[in-house]
Amino acid sequence: MPKVALYDITGKQTGELELKDDVFGVEVNEAVLHQAVVMQLASQRLGTAATKTRGLVRGGGRKPWKQKGTGRARAGSTRSPIWVGGGTTFGPHPRSYAFRMPRKQRRLAIKCALSAKVQAGELVVVDNINFDAPKTKNVVTMLNGFNAADDKALIITNEVLDNVEKSSRNIPGVKAIDSTGLNVYDLLYHSKVLIAKDAVARIEEVLA
Repeated sequence: MPKVALYDITGKQTGELELKDDVFGVEVNEAVLHQAVVMQLASQRLGTAATKTRGLVRGGGRKPWKQKGTGRARAGSTRSPIWVGGGTTFGPHPRSYAFRMPRKQRRLAIKCALSAKVQAGELVVVDNINFDAPKTKNVVTMLNGFNAADDKALIITNEVLDNVEKSSRNIPGVKAIDSTGLNVYDLLYHSKVLIAKDAVARIEEVLA
């Protein structure tokens, strides 16, 4: 079982914590991680690109000239795709880019991301993360205690804590989430992960 140091909110080590092998010590599968990130980013795409077909372009209701006798090619509308100002053929239309990975793969991706952070020494377990009031200074002081003031930091709590979320909201590169919102992209994007001890227990309970 991988062991990590346990710290208080000021950055002082208070002990050690054993993490479960099947959550924080799995072999990192880069292909699954890549697929999970692509899935997450694809679901965020708006997919609002749109072009008009010949049926959507205004005008073109009158036949430009008679069918026979002019010596010109047959034409039924000035909004044909071969005409300037006509519709677009095979252009983009509003669509969803979202797709889903199998549940086991999604869980494996999160395990791989957590294990990668442990192996890189970028995961810090804090005994308790909470503040008495929503103040940005609280998060700045905590990050300074872990020498992470200049890092992109992800703060993970067991449940939604408004004081933690609001305190970190105004700091560029810092994000606070609860254990139910754990995702691969945030884990890989942030170079430092500060996770509460009770959030570790919750994640192990769900993923083990």
